Amino acid sequence: MGDDRYTIGRRGIHVSPLGFGGAPIGNLYAPVAEADAQAALHGALERGIRYFDTAPFYGHGLSEERIGRALAGSPRDAFVVSTKVGRRIERDELREGMLNDVYAVRGSRAVFDYSRDGVQRSFEASLRRLGVAYIDILFLHDIGRLTHGDRHREVLKQALDESLPAMAVLRDSGAVGAIGIAVNEQAVCLEVLPRFDLDYIMLAGRYTLLEQQDSSEVMAEAKARGVRVLIAGPYNSGLLGPANGPGASYNYAPVDAPTLERARRIYAQCAAEGVDVGAAALQFPLAHPAVACVVAGLRTVEEVTIAVTRMTTPIPARLWERLKYAGVVDPGAAVPAA
Repeated sequence: MGDDRYTIGRRGIHVSPLGFGGAPIGNLYAPVAEADAQAALHGALERGIRYFDTAPFYGHGLSEERIGRALAGSPRDAFVVSTKVGRRIERDELREGMLNDVYAVRGSRAVFDYSRDGVQRSFEASLRRLGVAYIDILFLHDIGRLTHGDRHREVLKQALDESLPAMAVLRDSGAVGAIGIAVNEQAVCLEVLPRFDLDYIMLAGRYTLLEQQDSSEVMAEAKARGVRVLIAGPYNSGLLGPANGPGASYNYAPVDAPTLERARRIYAQCAAEGVDVGAAALQFPLAHPAVACVVAGLRTVEEVTIAVTRMTTPIPARLWERLKYAGVVDPGAAVPAA
């Protein structure tokens, strides 16, 4: 992947255009057998995926451990791995429910910790779970009003005063290749970008085939500043994932009626051109000049195969014109070349 469009940060980190999102193999919503998780990860490697994204929060360390086991047999320069800081994982024997923080894990809890010491401890724990000597990309996870509500200003101040400076020290030391923030909203990106030197942003669910209106400002700002954007959640929590019609969820909750109707318009336009909606959803974000990669959450080797196929499926240029005319893609949005 020598193409500059897939390059992140000062150290020239090259990511594959399709990244493996590690939340599902952390037992997101339901258990995943170890053999199935490893089959998915090894299937990704065999099919050319070289970028793997995870976090301590994903299965309270389980996703990191599984990715570490899968990558153990590969040369360190053959893959790129990112993880996150901002939560610490603690043992809690009372956590025995079916789902724990939306993950099917027991006996632990995730606690927000944006302190300087918390960043360092989280980073060191991630190195152990992943079995690597350094992290290519380190995100600050889930800052913003959407997550923290009335505590937003307090959290943002600590992020700017402690978390991000601690991450910059790790970058300067070579323990981390690049740093950024991983969030689900543009507002906090616009607050941080003028105030801290980031290499990239991971933005989940906001610049997608379904919606561009809640990311237009941050995408323009990132482009102007030379900050690369990694697009996560390209299926909008599964709404655009199924082949035959919209899914039932959006933003990790049951989909509302107006959003479902918008998704149905996308499916109708894609059907008219004989195009798989999932292929359009994965390929659309990559046309934006600030975007370096699309990261899809993957649970099984079958999902990996489908995603790789979708990334290489030819899409006629007239589909994008149809979607613009239907009002679901912004008229000025960059679209993939035919």
